[in-house]
Amino acid sequence: MYWESYTHDKMKRIVFDALEQNLDYRDKPVLGLPASYLDTEVFYQDAPFLKDAPFLSALIANPNHIGCHTLSESEEAFRGTHKIEKELIGLCAQQIFEGGEGEFDGYVASGGTEANIQAMWILKNYYVTEFKAKANEIAVVYSEDAHYSMPKGAALLSLNKVVTKVDEHTREITKESVIEGIENAKKKGIKYFIVIMNMSTTMFGSVDDIDEITGWLDELNTEYKVHIDGAFGGYIYPFATDKSRYTFQNEKIQSFTLDGHKMLQSPYGTGLYLTRKGFMEYALTEEANYVKGKDYTLIGSRSGANAIAVWMIMRTYGSDGWKSKIRQLLNKTSRVCDSLRDRGIAFFRNPDMNIITIRAAHIPKKLAEKYLLVPDSHDNPKWYKIVVMDHVTQGLIDKFLLDLDGKLH
Repeated sequence: MYWESYTHDKMKRIVFDALEQNLDYRDKPVLGLPASYLDTEVFYQDAPFLKDAPFLSALIANPNHIGCHTLSESEEAFRGTHKIEKELIGLCAQQIFEGGEGEFDGYVASGGTEANIQAMWILKNYYVTEFKAKANEIAVVYSEDAHYSMPKGAALLSLNKVVTKVDEHTREITKESVIEGIENAKKKGIKYFIVIMNMSTTMFGSVDDIDEITGWLDELNTEYKVHIDGAFGGYIYPFATDKSRYTFQNEKIQSFTLDGHKMLQSPYGTGLYLTRKGFMEYALTEEANYVKGKDYTLIGSRSGANAIAVWMIMRTYGSDGWKSKIRQLLNKTSRVCDSLRDRGIAFFRNPDMNIITIRAAHIPKKLAEKYLLVPDSHDNPKWYKIVVMDHVTQGLIDKFLLDLDGKLH
């Protein structure tokens, strides 16, 4: 796991060189493209600070990153910044998830929700194409702790659902619920399964045991493909443990979701979808004839500036800098856990994640509202979570603990 840290000057040079390779609406005789630069009455292009602001300059230039640039063809008009997105996909697939060179495809999506639905869409089409499956013969398998994009995607794609249970204390998926869910689904005529596993659930930061769960599925003679939802954990869990089975070296794994606008602190609209080579084609929209290389994505047209933002953050830190940042956040999280433990406060925390989920019985409603603690349910909360991010200072933690001691009412 290694990628180089770049200076600001080097990143600026790369981004501006890429923008030079892109179409410039001001200089080219453009008549056919249904787009232009940003409205100059609002976004003026000669602001002097832009010469030192590659991301903002990319926003102003407004490159369209429609399509999938790890494939052979894409729109020539924006080939410069397409190369940066392609490099970004390579950094994530190869350096974070240990994929081989040229063995993956992917793109920067609008967020983790879209990336998860893209995965389900591709795997549905895979079963339909390769196994002549009908939609009612395919089910999405996910735990009750999984993100709401799973039921949303299943509904959009007209797929069945198998929702497994988790242990109340460990948040681990139970073997009994997997066996029962799969066997009942098979009795109803379901033959193919899209299995979603969590590399950090949104509420608890829990990580599913992929070897254990796929072992159960194999024992049941199940036809399945695995997608990993790493929307939250993708930029922290691989850097927190040396024992992760969540890599492309694990043959059970088909694809990953990451989300830059969480741990990476990039702008909203920077999810990433990564998949093994040969599967992106199952999302090909043949009717996109006017798009060079056609389209393989759920979203279609999308901002190239967002891809540049994620690339810049990763290149600013480099792998060593990012590992150091994650260690600092985890140490801070551990200190909070120690303080809660000293007070007899019941909580759940995966030691390789920066989420602490506290039993609601210990948290008065006013305290939760003051510190914007997120409940598992706004109607009847059983848990509240703390996410230790950059803005969570030791001073803020101490204030929370003092209010907790005083049982703020």
